[in-house]
Amino acid sequence: MRAVAVLALALLTGCSADPAAETPKVAEGGERIACALAGASEFSESCAVDRADVDGTLTLILRHPDGAFRRFAVVRDGRGLIVADGSEQARTAIQGDKLAVSVADDRYLFPARIKSKPADAKP
Repeated sequence: MRAVAVLALALLTGCSADPAAETPKVAEGGERIACALAGASEFSESCAVDRADVDGTLTLILRHPDGAFRRFAVVRDGRGLIVADGSEQARTAIQGDKLAVSVADDRYLFPARIKSKPADAKP
């Protein structure tokens, strides 16, 4: 009987692998973008973006490699993106040809089309 208990314990131990080792390095889904998650200093092309129309608004669903996600609504008021759900606000800035978006400890770099102001426009 004791041998059966030891064998059962050994089998259970084998089934409980390290969860961090099971986390994929790249999120599944659409197009890839660079992200630095949970305060990471380096960006990697490990987040995936899917697009959806939600009540007439283009919404980007950003998938993290660990299965977490964020939803952003595309706005045309100069900010580019806003958080579509949750209480945290997105901070945005243009970095070269990218829109840098930060929410809490997560940072993302989206490809951006930057419209230049007409020459006769007032600042």
